[in-house]
Amino acid sequence: MSLVQRLEVRQGQSLVMTPQLLQAIKLLQLSHLDLAAYVEAELERNPLLERAEPEGPATGEAEAAGPLNEVSDPDSWQPAELNPSRGEIETDFDTRLDNVFPDDAPTQVQEASGGDMLSLTPPPYGSSGGSFDSDAPDFETALTAEISLRDHLAGQLDLATRNPTDRLIGGFLIDAVDEAGYLRETVEGVAERLGADAATVARVLTLVQSFDPPGIAARDLAECLAIQLRERDRFDPAMQALVSRLDLVAKRDFSALRRLCGVDDEDLVEMLGEIRRLDPKPGRAFGSSGVEVLIPDVFVRAAPDGSWLVELNGEALPRVLVNQSYYARVVRGASAEGDKAFLSEALQNANWLTRSLEQRARTILKVATEIVRQQDGFFVHGVTHLRPLNLKTVAEAIGMHESTVSRVTSNKAIGTSRGTLEMKYFFTAAIPGAAGMAAHSSEAVRHRIKQLVDGETPDDVLSDDALVQKLRSEGVDIARRTVAKYRESLRIPSSIERRREHYAHGSAHHGALALR
Repeated sequence: MSLVQRLEVRQGQSLVMTPQLLQAIKLLQLSHLDLAAYVEAELERNPLLERAEPEGPATGEAEAAGPLNEVSDPDSWQPAELNPSRGEIETDFDTRLDNVFPDDAPTQVQEASGGDMLSLTPPPYGSSGGSFDSDAPDFETALTAEISLRDHLAGQLDLATRNPTDRLIGGFLIDAVDEAGYLRETVEGVAERLGADAATVARVLTLVQSFDPPGIAARDLAECLAIQLRERDRFDPAMQALVSRLDLVAKRDFSALRRLCGVDDEDLVEMLGEIRRLDPKPGRAFGSSGVEVLIPDVFVRAAPDGSWLVELNGEALPRVLVNQSYYARVVRGASAEGDKAFLSEALQNANWLTRSLEQRARTILKVATEIVRQQDGFFVHGVTHLRPLNLKTVAEAIGMHESTVSRVTSNKAIGTSRGTLEMKYFFTAAIPGAAGMAAHSSEAVRHRIKQLVDGETPDDVLSDDALVQKLRSEGVDIARRTVAKYRESLRIPSSIERRREHYAHGSAHHGALALR
């Protein structure tokens, strides 16, 4: 075997990721709060960047790089108009940077042969000097950070149910809980805003009220105390009567309370002691953590002709300009090579930041418009009309990469007439149809399982296998383990437990008739 040295010419394609391209990818997935913090840090470190005030720069010297004025001035954005009846989206997008966000793109920067590719060090994220390349988690911060009440409840909601409708309603209810832990929305008001049934909202509220800390999401003090007493198995008729008249407790009218509860002095003192040991403000343990208000990145409103208008939220868009005049003056007076290199790098970083912000805004608008088109039924009829939707469907419809859509929908929200909702809420799983029939949303299948269980009789309790057969006869191709998973997510007992419950209820009913 001999070793031979030789020269070969090979032609191939490879994706080269510049630091600026990595910056654009990171900016795309940031929430508007994180983006505002990043832009604020850039304004401090880059002398060529200026904050664009709503009335415009006073001196007129700052100029936007490229078509940045469309981002700096939200009023100049023309909303995307979407007409479901025509199936068209009327908008104009610049998609030159739309598909530069692959899933597992290499992060190594390569030299361009022609010298056209920028190879500058990306600006740091935040004033601490860290960069986007530093993805190592800050374990000290994670261990010492306080969890907010909303995050605490949202984590329990994710474990309690997988029903998209229940999770959507539950998230709305959690957002309506104040710092003290009380729900400041009525069931009827939430049902009207979400287009859901009031009974469904009440059922989800009961689920949320079972979360930790006990007493959370109560609508008044009496309900808060009642939830905590039920948790301790102490909500007997006497305690129920006491909680129903907290006004007498405040007046210290013990004689009236004894008559109302039917107890003696010793029992009343014990009951009042139990009340005092309860927490009247269960949410205050999380009060030190700031409450983050969900600010929509996009607004959706109905047009007079029945179509939907999708508009960017100008308050969530950073307004920055590049002061080209200041650069021209300073660079003429710079004599040292280091000063010229610094100014050149600052100008390139500033121009790239403005272009990245512009493209981020355009991409968010484009993805949001397609989501509205796909989920038109939700905006017209409410939460029960969510369609099966995944990232791939949206990506193919707008000609983007699936990972780009994933980044856009992360940490973003849409403001609708039914409330402000995270973009992720509009993506639901699909259950295939049998014999070539159309697919069914997982939400619809869960709803159908609940209907079948609610309609069963004591003599005909449906097992999971029986539910599978009935669903397949209706065109739903579903496995038994999926039915069991959906049934458990709906908190429906097994067929054996339901049969016992039917028998127990029947025995109690016959006993009541015999007493009469």
